[in-house]
Amino acid sequence: MDPKDLEQQIIQNYKQDEGMMILVFAQWCINHDIDPKALYFRAYPSQQENERLNHMLEQTVSKQESEEIADESVLGVLSLFGNEDLAFEVMKEIERRSKP
Repeated sequence: MDPKDLEQQIIQNYKQDEGMMILVFAQWCINHDIDPKALYFRAYPSQQENERLNHMLEQTVSKQESEEIADESVLGVLSLFGNEDLAFEVMKEIERRSKP
C-alpha cells in the first residue's frame, strides 16, 4: 500500500472511531435526560458549535429505543480519545445522579 494511501486510511479510521465515541457520548446523555450540547460546552466553553456532535445527535434514538450504555463505557471511550475535560463533566453528572 502506498504510504499516502495508508495515511489516508489511518485518518479515515480515526474519524470513524471518533464518530462512534461522539455517538456513545450523545446517546448516553439522552439516556440520562442530559443535553449533550450543554454538557459538551461546559467541558469546552471556548469551542464554537461542534458539527460532528450535531451530526451524531441526528444518529441517536430515544432513550426508550436505546440499549443501556454503562457509565464506565462512556468514561472509557472519552478517555481513550483524550477527552478528559468531557469525561470530568460526565463524572460530575454521574455523581449528581447518584446522590439521594
